[in-house]
Amino acid sequence: MTIGHPKRYQYGSTAVLRYVLTDGRIEMAWPCRVVEDTDQLVALFIAAGTKYKADPKRTAAEKRANPSGPVPSGEYVWTADTLRLMLPQRMHSVWLFWDNDYKRRLNRFFINVEEPFRRSEIGFDTQDLTLDLIVQPDLTWSWRDEDEMQNHVREGFFTENLAMAARSECLSVVEEFSLASHPALSGWAEWTPHPDWDIPTISEEWASTPPTYWHRRSWAYGVSE
Repeated sequence: MTIGHPKRYQYGSTAVLRYVLTDGRIEMAWPCRVVEDTDQLVALFIAAGTKYKADPKRTAAEKRANPSGPVPSGEYVWTADTLRLMLPQRMHSVWLFWDNDYKRRLNRFFINVEEPFRRSEIGFDTQDLTLDLIVQPDLTWSWRDEDEMQNHVREGFFTENLAMAARSECLSVVEEFSLASHPALSGWAEWTPHPDWDIPTISEEWASTPPTYWHRRSWAYGVSE
C-alpha cells in the first residue's frame, strides 16, 4: 500500500508506529505522541507506561520453526520514556533514553537498524532489521545482536546484501556521531515531553489498517514483489 497524500501530524497528536514483517504480518505496534513531523525528521515519543502490542522476542530459528500469527497476541507496558528519531530514507532510527531521576540525565542512544519508514493511514510503518548499536553519552559505542543478524541470513529471512547494508548503515551513524553531524545530537538530549500529555491508547485500527511495504523487499529479503 502507498499513501497518495501523506498526512502531516501536528505537535502532540497521536500516531501508531508498527513493525510490519515482509509478508504483511504486524510484529509490534505502539501509540506515540508526535513531537516533530517534517521533511527532514519524524520524532515520536513513547511514554513510560504506554501499552503496546507485541509477541515475545524470538530468535531467527524460533521464528522459522513456529511462525507468528497475522497480528501480535500480547500486550505489554513500555517501561522507559523514549524519544524515537526517524530520518527519511535512512535505515535506522535513534532512540533516546533518560534516567528516571529528578535530573533526567541522558542514559544512552540506541541505534535501531530498520527499514526506511513509510506513512500509513494511522501513522508509520517499518520493519526491525535486528542489528543495533548502543551509544553512550560520551559517544563510546558497542554492537548489539550481530550474531542474531547473521542467524536471520542463515534462516533465509534476510539476504547477505541486506546484512552488509545494515552494518554499513551502523558505521555511517558512528561516523556522523563522531563528527557531531547526526541530527540526534542537535539538542534532543535536553528535550522534555509536554507536561500536559497523558499516555495515549492505541487506535482501534492498528491491526486492520493495510500495511505499507518497502520498495526494496526483493533485494532485502529475496521475495517476489
